Amino acid sequence: MIWQLKKAYYRTYQYGLGLGMKVSPWLEPEIIDGPDSVKKLPAVIKEKGFERVLVVTDAVLMGLNLLDTLFEALKAAGIQYFVYDQVQPNPTIANIEGALEVYNANKCQAIIAFGGGSPMDCAKVTGARVARPGRSVLKMKGLFKVILPALRMGSLLPPMLFAVPTTAGTGSETTIAAVVSNPETHEKFPVGDFVLRPRYAVLDPMLTLDLPPHITSTTGMDAMTHAVESYIGKFYNNESTRLKAIKAIQLIFDNIEKAYNNGQDVEARGQMLRAAYEAGVAFTRGGVGNVHTIGHNLGGMYGIPHGLAMSVILPYVLEWYGKIIHKQLAELADMTGISAAGMDKAQKANAFIQAIRDLNKRIGIPEKFEQIKDEDIPLIAERALSECNPNYPVPKIMKLEDCMAVIKSLQA
Repeated sequence: MIWQLKKAYYRTYQYGLGLGMKVSPWLEPEIIDGPDSVKKLPAVIKEKGFERVLVVTDAVLMGLNLLDTLFEALKAAGIQYFVYDQVQPNPTIANIEGALEVYNANKCQAIIAFGGGSPMDCAKVTGARVARPGRSVLKMKGLFKVILPALRMGSLLPPMLFAVPTTAGTGSETTIAAVVSNPETHEKFPVGDFVLRPRYAVLDPMLTLDLPPHITSTTGMDAMTHAVESYIGKFYNNESTRLKAIKAIQLIFDNIEKAYNNGQDVEARGQMLRAAYEAGVAFTRGGVGNVHTIGHNLGGMYGIPHGLAMSVILPYVLEWYGKIIHKQLAELADMTGISAAGMDKAQKANAFIQAIRDLNKRIGIPEKFEQIKDEDIPLIAERALSECNPNYPVPKIMKLEDCMAVIKSLQA
């Protein structure tokens, strides 16, 4: 009886949240795309009247000199830039506070996030802290803990954010979400709010040409997870959202192996950037689910990179959902050419899941994790369900023992 009441509460909450998402004012990021499109960004920044910007990135990208083109273009446009390059693979509260210090010390007016999901997540929450200097990152944990309190307090909105992805996966250049790690508790948690969404997204395939194959594969399958989870979720915001998820899935199946096998394929790289963007738009409105909640908490516990976690977990959770998602997966199998004549819905759904497994194998993604310890599973599951319920519109709600069983199945 208690479980039924919990489920009813979760679904009622999700239904109300879904309605709110449908009527919310959505301002999509403006896209600047094509080879060498990063050179166009300073002119846009200048047009907006900004003369001092914070660039949030990581030490690896700085060491590769990948930002040199951007820095030269900023100098040519007369824009002063100040760099925070200490973002960790799973950005921490300390990273955010460090970036905030650089922003404030140099009287910056806007933020450029340059890199994968980690610099973008760090930049987003840094912007939130600029607007809400008296509100800690932990108090922003969850949904809409930035804009609504800010409106009540009459606070400023975050500074304008320009996103330059160097991986094709997170879709963070178009989402309202960021993920933060707390090393003290080994926990990863989301911060989600409309005001975190970037205003501009620069999709420049030239910045992704030298990505290692394993980064190409795991980030690409991260985008696949965004698209699939949004498609099978309970929000079903509108037909446009569903079409964007389908487009992303099709683009990934068509291009990820090309980009994995030949990193210099500019066309495939550009298509993967577009896929990540479309998937980001889809899950921003359609939501994610248990793949993400389990993945976040495996990452928090063991430092497993986000994209790798998504890649491995996706087929296991799809199998656990079972027949409740056969219709949606059968549709995706039809639209991607995976299904065959004479297959029923269950067969098509299973063929789609197998296609994910086969694709993972071809692009070097392992089937399981060696890090998972039996004694950690209850805590990982508890944290995963705490993140998921009632916020995420999952097709089927997990009990604690269900979540623990799925995590157990991921053990090598």
